[in-house]
Amino acid sequence: MDDLVVIGAGPYGLSIAAHAAAAGLDVRVLGRPMASWRDHMPRGMFLKSEPWSSNLSAPGGRHTLADYCRTRGLTARHGRPLPIATFSAYGMWFARQACPEVEEVTVTHVAPHGDGFRVTTDQGPPLLTRTVALAVGVLPFAHTPADLAGLPPGHCSHSSDHHDLSRFAGQEVAVLGAGQAALETAALLAEEGARPYLVARRHRIDWNAVPQPLRRPLLRALRDPHSGLGTGWRSWVWSELPWAVRRLPEATRERIVATALGPAGAWWLRERFEQRVPALLGHRLHRAVPAGGRTRLGLTTPAGESVVLDVAHVIAATGFAPDLDRLTLLDAGLRAALRTVGAGRTPALSAGFESSWPGLFFAGLLTAPSFGPSMRFVHGAGFAAGRLVAGVRRRLAARGPLPGSAGADPVPRGPVAGQPKTYLR
Repeated sequence: MDDLVVIGAGPYGLSIAAHAAAAGLDVRVLGRPMASWRDHMPRGMFLKSEPWSSNLSAPGGRHTLADYCRTRGLTARHGRPLPIATFSAYGMWFARQACPEVEEVTVTHVAPHGDGFRVTTDQGPPLLTRTVALAVGVLPFAHTPADLAGLPPGHCSHSSDHHDLSRFAGQEVAVLGAGQAALETAALLAEEGARPYLVARRHRIDWNAVPQPLRRPLLRALRDPHSGLGTGWRSWVWSELPWAVRRLPEATRERIVATALGPAGAWWLRERFEQRVPALLGHRLHRAVPAGGRTRLGLTTPAGESVVLDVAHVIAATGFAPDLDRLTLLDAGLRAALRTVGAGRTPALSAGFESSWPGLFFAGLLTAPSFGPSMRFVHGAGFAAGRLVAGVRRRLAARGPLPGSAGADPVPRGPVAGQPKTYLR
C-alpha cells in the first residue's frame, strides 16, 4: 500500500510529489505531466507571471525555472514574457529531476477503502493508498455562461479546449471575457487570420502596468513591494501569507478570493490586442441560438438596446469556478460527506490542506477559498506542497511509525524503479 497517491501532474501535483519523495514517503503520481499547459493553452501564448515567481517547488529551492533555462541556453528575465511552451518544458524537466516517475493514466474513481483509499484508473487494477492528494488543476472547473448551454456541439467551446487556433482562420469568432485568457486568445486568433470580436460585460479593459525593476530605492521598495502575485502590500499578503488568510473569517476570505487580482491583461499584450481586435464592452449576453452552421448572439448594450452578433464560433474565456460537485472522479458519497466553505462548495481544509475526511488532501484552485488567491497561481505551489506533505506525515504518524523512523520498515528516499506496489484484487 502506498503512503500517498498524488492525482494530477501539473505544477501543484509535481511539487507535492517532489516534497513527498524527499521526505522518504512511498509516493505515486498519476496524470499527464503539465497537461493543461501542454494541451489546453493556445500555441503562442506567454506566461503572464514573472519567471522568478513561476517556479515549481522542491525542497531546498532546487530545480527552478532559471536552473532549467540555464541548461538550455535560455533567459528567464524579469519584465520579459516567457513562452508557455518553455514553461511546459520546464515542468517536464522538473518532473524528471525531482519526482518519482509520473504514470500517465487517467484516474476514474477515488473512494474510501478501510482506513485508506481505493484509486481506480483507466489502466490496470485499482490500487490502494493510505492518503490521497487531489491536485487536479483547473480543467474540471471550466465555466461557460448558462446562455450558451443550449448550443449544439461545434458552435461553442471554452478557451481551455484549444491548443491550435489556426482552424479559425478566415472565420468570425466571438470571445467572451475580459481577462488575460480572453484578451490573448482574441489577439492570437487575429494573428492566425481569424476575425475575432471581444464581448465583455465590463465597461473597460484593465491592463497591468509594466513591472517595476527588481532593484529600486529602498523607500520605493517598501512602499510598493514585489511579490509572487504582483506589486503592492495587498498582493504581498495574498502571495506570502496564505496561512494568515486562512485564519480570517470565512466571509472575508470568500470576498477576497472573489475580488482580489481580478481580470486584467498583461502590459505586453495591449498593443497586439488593440491594433487587431474590436471590443464590445459593457455588452451582456442574453441569448445564443444556432443559425444554420453559425451562431447568433443576442447582446444588450450599455444603453439597454438589443443587438445581434452573428459569428462562426463562440469561445468562452470565462474562467474556472471551483466546485466539489464537478470533481466527479471523487466518490459521490465521499463528496457529500465533506465539510465545505463558501457558496461554491469547496472543501474546508486544515492548515495542512487536509479535508474533513482523514487522509484526503486537496491542492490548487479548490483550496483558494481557504488559503486565498495565491492558490490560483503557480506561485502558490511552494507553500501548498510543503504544508500538505507535512500534513500527510502527521496523518501517517497517527496511523503508525513514519517511514525511516524507529520501528518502521526502511523506505528508500525518492523513486525506485521496479518498486512493488499494492493493488486491490
